[in-house]
Parts: sequence; C-alpha cells; structure tokens
Amino acid sequence: MGKVTGFLEIDRQEQKYQPASDRIRHFREFTLPLEDKEVERQAARCMDCGVPYCHGPVGCPVNNQIPDWNDLVYNGDWEEAARNLHSTNNFPEFTGRICPAPCEEACTLNLEDVPVAIKTVEQAIADKAWAEGWIRPEPAPFRTGKTVAIVGAGPAGLAAAQQLARAGHTVHVYEREPRAGGLMRYGIPDFKMEKHYIDRRVEQMEGEGVVFHYGANVGVNLTVDELKQRHDAVLLTVGAERPRDPELPGMDLQGCMYAMPFLVQQNRRVGGEDVSAEQPYWAGGKHVVVIGGGDTASDCVGTSFRQGALSVTQLDIRQRPPEKEDKLTVWPYWPTKMRTSSSQAEGADREFAAATLAVVGEDGHVTGVKCARVDEKRRPIPGSEFILRAELVLVAIGFAGPMEGTYLAELGDSIERDARTNVKANTQDYKTSIDGVFAAGDVRRGQSLVVWAIREGRQAARAIDLHLTGSSNLPR
Repeated sequence: MGKVTGFLEIDRQEQKYQPASDRIRHFREFTLPLEDKEVERQAARCMDCGVPYCHGPVGCPVNNQIPDWNDLVYNGDWEEAARNLHSTNNFPEFTGRICPAPCEEACTLNLEDVPVAIKTVEQAIADKAWAEGWIRPEPAPFRTGKTVAIVGAGPAGLAAAQQLARAGHTVHVYEREPRAGGLMRYGIPDFKMEKHYIDRRVEQMEGEGVVFHYGANVGVNLTVDELKQRHDAVLLTVGAERPRDPELPGMDLQGCMYAMPFLVQQNRRVGGEDVSAEQPYWAGGKHVVVIGGGDTASDCVGTSFRQGALSVTQLDIRQRPPEKEDKLTVWPYWPTKMRTSSSQAEGADREFAAATLAVVGEDGHVTGVKCARVDEKRRPIPGSEFILRAELVLVAIGFAGPMEGTYLAELGDSIERDARTNVKANTQDYKTSIDGVFAAGDVRRGQSLVVWAIREGRQAARAIDLHLTGSSNLPR
C-alpha cells in the first residue's frame, strides 16, 4: 500500500494527452508523462484494502505485485520498485502503454470510480528504470547445453526467450518479419507505442545470448521438422492472425479490406521499411467506414485520421453500452460500459446497434456500406436500412485463429487443434500433441491481450525448463 490516508487526501491524476488537433498530425506517442513527485503522490493513494484484487488472477494476468511497488514508489525507492515490477513482468514499458488495465477496474477504489492510476505508475517505473540505467542484460552464469527454438517474436515469444536464456538455455527465435515484436510492432500504431521500446529489449536479450533469425517463415522456407532436429524443444508463439470472415457481399470491391494489412503497411512506413512494391492502402482524402468495435477498429480510426481521412465512421453491432456499470454486480471484473478511446475522441462518428448488410460500389470500387439497425438480439430491423458513404472500408471484427497453411499445413493432423482451431495445449505444461513441441500465447488461447501473452510465455518457459532439466527455478 502507499500512504494510509492517501486515498482520502489525494485526487486521482492520470497522464494527459496532446490536443487532438496536434496529435493527429504525427504518429508519435502523445501522452504527457507526470512528474516523478506526482507519480509518487498517485502511488500514495494505494490503500490498505485487505484483499488486493488488482494483482490477483482477476486484475493482472502476470500477477504484478501492485501494492508492493506502489508503496516503494511512494517512499521514493524507485530502483527496488523496478526490480519488483520486473520480477513478474518482463516488459512493463509495453503493458504500461498498451494494456487496457484490468487492474484498475479491479482496484477497490474503483468502487467509487477513482481507482489508483496503476497503469501510469507502472509505465513511470519502467521508463525511469531505463533512464537510470537499471535495466541491462542479465546473462545466465552457466549453460545447460540445451537449445530451444521459439517460433514468433511477439510478446509471448520474447518473454519465453528471455526467461529460458536466463535459465541457461541457448535460445533461437525464428521470426517471419524483418524485425521482432509481432503485432506490437506491426499491428499496434506508433502513436500508442513507439517501436524503439521493442528495439532496446531485443538488444538486451541479445546481450543475454538470445539469437534472432529474421525472414524465417516456418512452414514456408523452414520446416518444423528442421527445428526439431536442431533443437531440444520448439515453442510455437506465432499468434492468431487469421481475420474473422464477415461473409459480406461486396468484400471483393476495391477499397474494402481487412484491418490488419492497412495497419501493418502504415507501421512499415513509420518504421522506414520499403512498401513501394505493395498496393498502397491510404485513407487520405476519403470517407472511411470501420466495421467493428474493438481495439483494432480503434487503431484503424486513429490511423485514418493521421493519414488525412475526410471522415471516419465506426460501426458497432452491439447496443450502446451504459455510461456506468453496476459495481455491486460486476466489480472486480471487467465491466461492459461506454468507453471512448483516444482515437475515437479525435472525431469519429460511432454508430451502435448497426449491422453491416453489404459493401456497395460502382465500377468495382467501394462507394458505401449498407447497414440496418438491430434489436437486442442483434437481428436486423426491417425498414431500418441506411447507406453510409465510403471510399475505404476496413473490417475489424476480430480474429478466428492461427493462419492456416505454413507450419499448420506441414504438421497436418499430427498437431491437435481445439474447437476454435487454435493449437491445443493446456496451461500446466503447454505441450502440444507433438513430442517436444509446445505452444503459448494467442496461437494457443486465441487473440488476447499483450499481458496474457507475456504470462503464457513466462509459464511456457518454466514448463520447457522442467521438460529439459527436470527442475526449474523460473517463476510461474
């Protein structure tokens, strides 16, 4: 906890944003960090609540010891706070920026709608640790002689790689893209998290002995069988990138596309990668309609504004949620309530209870989206149809599972899948149906949060360490 009476004396204060009129002119982060003294005041608000749901399985998947490091920050011991934070989370500067903070929803003070600013404190601790030079490579003092292949350099793969390297194993990470990070680099826009944060973590991990192989598309130019022959264990952390098919008439029209290619191309531009050979996806000068109500849809909104869209409309089939949840019914769990992202606040029109019936066009190009209002069971209401003007339509209704083809085509029926087509493995040993092959992160659980990927990567690392050596000092 922090100060005994801190929650009574100090008001909640969060990071502020640059004005929307300024931030839509660039792709950089636009949050305005708090001064250290104010962060310490916010940490002081952590109360002696008895049962801190914030850091249990309800509030934090990686079990961050939130009351502990709040107390350390309140008392000015930032270095020990950083050590405590890193004991449960390999990459707190990632989660401090892009996690939706279920910990704050689970905070006891959220019963009064003024939770501790946990996410702000977490980011401040991580950023200060880097600024002060407290974060450096931690190579293992010994080598086990065992080697592990990790397929995919997203958050699950990176977390597992760091844990296994520190346990003394030789770790090779095989990544399809030219840089590490997975969807943190290529899906999440830079205005939410700049990519130099990933680069410095990769540099740290290389200092710990992790070897990265880029352009390695397992199942295309490298087989799982080859990896099994080279290594003592293989961990699949390749994500779940297959988009959910809306089965809409008009999806083949030019100007209608899934969200991820649009976001990935822009991230490549910002990162200085050559996209000249690709068909350009650009919202500038267009009326844009984004289908979907989640985080990916919100990222499309913010990216479209920065590219110069004339208007952006976001369609959500769900009924407009209540402005405030019933705390006694929902708390400490994640509530359904009206939320407005920073991207939506930049000027998006939001249509709730709106089903998309078809994408319409002329001469092979998109001209609009045909919609209808829906009832509480999400059934279109006859006579409520309307058409939204659009020259670009971005479909962001979620992901259906891992990409078919590639390594899944190679493994065929030998690898067991669950009902949602994810690679089947439990959360105790993370073993797949193939001996020596493990799976963690989105490829196992389906598309989820970065913090869940980090948790699964860490737990899979312990399982692999046990598998290879018979014992493990890695935390679970």
